[in-house]
Amino acid sequence: MSHLITLVPFVILTFAASAVGGLFRPGAWYASLLKPDWTPPGWLFGPVWAVLYVMIAVAGWIAWRRQGWGAALAIWLFGLLANAAWSWLFFGKQWIGGALVDIVVMWISIVAFIAATWHDSRTAGLLFMPYLAWVSFAGALNAEIWRLNG
Repeated sequence: MSHLITLVPFVILTFAASAVGGLFRPGAWYASLLKPDWTPPGWLFGPVWAVLYVMIAVAGWIAWRRQGWGAALAIWLFGLLANAAWSWLFFGKQWIGGALVDIVVMWISIVAFIAATWHDSRTAGLLFMPYLAWVSFAGALNAEIWRLNG
């Protein structure tokens, strides 16, 4: 049970990335954008991301416990940076195309993390599957918003 205390830094890092992203909120600019009919309601994003951030933290912790400070953890940290950057790019800078590039980087880092953990800590990789699905959906949504708004 005492090993659970080592999960704390992973939770802190993950929710720090979330907090950075949370500094840049949708506002009047986002409300004015054309969006596809399949855009989820705004209230859905918070709960989905909260669950995903917990899974991201646990996956990073598992990877660290199995592999130590190696490639998987470097990919995990890089992915957190890309994750935090998206809100800044999209909402802060209102750069829809730049945010889409960031989503591609996030997607690649998620796939790379899954690949880097699959052999030693399959659970860590499996915990990233919903994250991969959501970022894939978010990428399609970002791309469609970019297309609709030039």
